[in-house]
Amino acid sequence: MQFHSSAHRRGLDEQAIFHAIRNALTVIDLEDGELDALADEVEATNYDVEALKIRRRGRPPLGSAPADVVPVRIDPELRDRVTRAAQSAGTTTSDIIRKALRHYLAVT
Repeated sequence: MQFHSSAHRRGLDEQAIFHAIRNALTVIDLEDGELDALADEVEATNYDVEALKIRRRGRPPLGSAPADVVPVRIDPELRDRVTRAAQSAGTTTSDIIRKALRHYLAVT
């Protein structure tokens, strides 16, 4: 993405501008006045550039650290029951299995 020279003249970091507007734009082809207005907003808002640079990829954590994937074999009947329970609860089979494990471990 190319940024207008007025943004450069203002000393604005291209990454700061990109991160500040990336989620708000659906069209990349901007008119000069539109980009100037966005550059003015970025300059006036004093965005935390370092915070904007942090990339949040992947799924949100489930606990205190990234979750492990634990493959488990289950029979087709149990799989069907888990699938039906998840659909009924409006959630995922993984969520049902995690809840069942937590319940089992709390009881034993």
